[in-house]
Amino acid sequence: MKKVLIITYYWPPSGGAGVQRWLKFSKYLPDFGCTPVILTVEENQASYAQLDHSLVAEINPDIRVYKTKTFEPYNLYRCLTGKKEIPYGGFSNQKKVTLFEKFSRLVRGNLFVPDPRRGWNKYALHKALELIKSEKIASVITSGPPHSTHLIGQKIKDLTGIRWIADFRDPWTDIYYYKELYHSLPARLYDRSMEKKVLSGADKIITVSEEVKKLLLRRIPGSEEKIAVIPNGYDESDFENVALLKNEFFTITYTGTISMSYRIEQFIEAIHLLPGEVKAKIKIRFVGNVPDEILNLFKNKNLASMVEVLGYIPHKEAVGQMVNASLLLMAIPDSPDNRGIVTGKFFEYLAAKRPILAMGPVGGDVDLLVQRCNAGKLFSYNDIEQMSLFIHQIFEQEQKGSCKSETTGAEQFTRRNLTGVLANNI
Repeated sequence: MKKVLIITYYWPPSGGAGVQRWLKFSKYLPDFGCTPVILTVEENQASYAQLDHSLVAEINPDIRVYKTKTFEPYNLYRCLTGKKEIPYGGFSNQKKVTLFEKFSRLVRGNLFVPDPRRGWNKYALHKALELIKSEKIASVITSGPPHSTHLIGQKIKDLTGIRWIADFRDPWTDIYYYKELYHSLPARLYDRSMEKKVLSGADKIITVSEEVKKLLLRRIPGSEEKIAVIPNGYDESDFENVALLKNEFFTITYTGTISMSYRIEQFIEAIHLLPGEVKAKIKIRFVGNVPDEILNLFKNKNLASMVEVLGYIPHKEAVGQMVNASLLLMAIPDSPDNRGIVTGKFFEYLAAKRPILAMGPVGGDVDLLVQRCNAGKLFSYNDIEQMSLFIHQIFEQEQKGSCKSETTGAEQFTRRNLTGVLANNI
């Protein structure tokens, strides 16, 4: 069994999408001849945006998990603002952008480059070097965001020469909310120089979509063979024994991060166009935080009574909401270079076998996947009338019986199958 050290900031009891990728890879890696050793942060010192203690039970009991202390400026942010939450998901959880919030982003973008979790690096590096010797590690994987984690891998590579794989769950300087950090020119140039050095120094790079691969290739042209695409996926075991409920309403469910950049107002317009008797039977359910700006858009169209906000709930419960939905809503931020954004929840939507209504760039990775898997339909942001007709069509189908999606080919995205691909790249 080949031992691989996985350095990841996000680990249970952290919640949210970021923790799922390596929690699931580590679960199945032993089936493919690899023993994962996890290096992460002490949860009582970490600045996790969300907590999900139920995920602790999913950690493979046969693997060793090591934790170190850290220094977190975000904890100072909590003290100064009096807020329990820290910004996450492209600031989607910030109800209102105040002058202080703008100042905070300016500080974040210029004093904490590439990100505020860099305070973990010296502790993680010391422990990683110790583990490489004591555990006889064959290779090291760093996962970002936070992309400062890759700087640990770079230093380990410089000191030991060990094989290093950098996993990019999201782009670095091309991430969709990058401009909202108000970087100065020197900070932006410094950030890009670190990004290029990481991409050039890693022995292998893995990322989540073909379009993100193209973004990374802008920084290191001619390195196509060095970058492997291993998408996010779904764990079949998460969908076992999920209770099926009888819905009183036609339920449109959205899970995860949402903000005004997701152009949700176009979906609201599509709902507004529906006949009154149809709207009376619809419930729009958000699993996660929803900014006041978006809730006000529903109010302005007299649709507020249709909306239900559950907030953040444990992952298993979120899966139940997907499986029991009539229609699953997905939105991609309207931003430059958004064609490669494929969130982890998309693959869980596939596993839920409910029709998907997606909004985003036509011809992007999500559009191609929706078509390939016969999972629903993607609409451009302004295609409001066709979006409304699609909702009405799915509504009519459910009235006649079931609106279960005839999804095909989703099995290639199971976590077990994707872990086999990963093992071939370690």
